[in-house]
This record gives sequence, structure tokens and C-alpha cells, in this order.
Amino acid sequence: FQRYPHLLDSFVLTLPGRLTRLKGHEDFIELIARLVERGLPVQGLIVGAEDPRRLKYAEGLHRIVRERGLEAHITFTGERNDMREVYASSNLVLSLSQQPESFGRTVLEALALGVPVVGYDQGGVGEILAEMFPEGRVPAGNLDELTARVEGFLSKTPHVPNGNPFTLQRMLDSTLELYAALTGARGMP
Repeated sequence: FQRYPHLLDSFVLTLPGRLTRLKGHEDFIELIARLVERGLPVQGLIVGAEDPRRLKYAEGLHRIVRERGLEAHITFTGERNDMREVYASSNLVLSLSQQPESFGRTVLEALALGVPVVGYDQGGVGEILAEMFPEGRVPAGNLDELTARVEGFLSKTPHVPNGNPFTLQRMLDSTLELYAALTGARGMP
């Protein structure tokens, strides 16, 4: 808030992830535009480094924000080393990847801090949300449902349950169980 004081009197919506097409920045910009049109006091944070190989994409995102007149509502923070604080300062974190990802780490990190997450119900993001915060799932690419869900969460903040079932030990145990089942082994050596 010291660096971005304009966030203080607004709902802060954060989209973490490097600036690549995969991460759904265009859907995020559209979401912020829709919420602003509805008169909601929102600020969108796009948190992530620009990929040197994709500078035209990053420039295009900045251009879209300017063309939509959203400069006062969307902030590009660049790469941050204080993601815990960024999540904790957010009212809502979004995960809008355009293709299924193997694991939605940003979803898990935000939920672990008690911050609600809305994300596309596909891949690892969908699996994490299904187990930890099912009300945060929306069909991939459905901007109308995304907007409605976010608007609902902003009017009444949902409770995020405690606990993280995605621990390293659980992953290791599940992997070893799968290997044992595949090989017909009766137990671990």
C-alpha cells in the first residue's frame, strides 16, 4: 500500500503470473472493465515479470489497458519478491490460464493465506479449487460467469477453509502407492 496508495479504498483483484498468453491477462482486463462499468471500486494488479521473448505481448497488454481507459484501475507491478504480502493485500486472487496447467501454485498459496480465489476449472487449478475452495471454480473462458462470481464475492466475502491437503508427504505417499499398485508390490520395502 505504500508503493501503490491508490489501492487503499478499493477491492484489490490480483492476477499473478509472468506475462504470457497462457496466464489469461486479456480475460482479467475484460473482467476489470466489466466491474468498473458496473461502478465497483476495483483495482486490478497484474503481478509478474515480462518475458524478454514476449515483449510485444506485454506491450499489447499495456495498449489494451490504455485503449479501454483502465489506466486508473489496472497496475502492472512487474516481478515481485513479496508475493505473500501481495496476496495478503488482495481481496481476491484470480487464476485464468487459457490452457490447463499441471499445478496451480498461486491458487494454493493464496488459499493458504485465507484469500479467496476464482479460477478456471481446468487442470491443476480446477483440481485444487475442487478440493479446497469449490465455490471459486468457473468454466474456462466464461467471462459472464467469471464476472458474476467475482461480483458476488466482492459483495459478500466467502470463507476460505483452513488446511492444505496438497503436502509434499501426501504427494510422495500417493506416488509410492501408485508405483506399488502398478508393479503388484504388496508394500513398501
